[in-house]
Amino acid sequence: MYKLFFKRTIDFLIASIGLIILSPIFIIITILLAIKNDGKPFFVQARPGKNGKIFKIVKFKTMNDRKDSNGELLPDAVRLTKIGMFVRKTSLDEIPQLLNVINGDMSLVGPRPLLPSYLPLYSEEQNKRHNVKPGITGWAQVNGRNAIGWKEKFELDVWYVTNQSFKLDFKILMLTIKKVIKKDGISQSGEATMSRFEG
Repeated sequence: MYKLFFKRTIDFLIASIGLIILSPIFIIITILLAIKNDGKPFFVQARPGKNGKIFKIVKFKTMNDRKDSNGELLPDAVRLTKIGMFVRKTSLDEIPQLLNVINGDMSLVGPRPLLPSYLPLYSEEQNKRHNVKPGITGWAQVNGRNAIGWKEKFELDVWYVTNQSFKLDFKILMLTIKKVIKKDGISQSGEATMSRFEG
């Protein structure tokens, strides 16, 4: 019953209330990033949701679009702005995803939505992460976030899909708050965020 009805209701209510409460911060960050990123405060990208259905995820844009002499984007670590680093470290870049939750494309808790290009690279077991809606936070996020490898991350995602419950979701939300305060697992060793998944 929780997974079929109550989870969506709780998601909608908490996301709506959260967006209202955080609206002053939302507006301030939008203005600052618009100034820093040439009028582009938001990062919008296609991501696979439940059953692999593609949707548009919305986040705050923490990196600029600087390119090298060949027209290629510079490495993430170079393009990450100071305000972007602060927004990312405090996880404030995730606030716009509350709109995705309200819209029904995402849940508060679930496996993080990754790139569509990864879809053909998953094993049958790993692909089970798409049996539920993706989340703003998840079991892998509170157990290492970007500091753990892909194999372990996917194992944690699939474990969540199998064991999903109200009690587990509540635990993940509480652990997420703790992680955000401590700023744990923001990036993988040697990377500004997380290395690409190669299969």
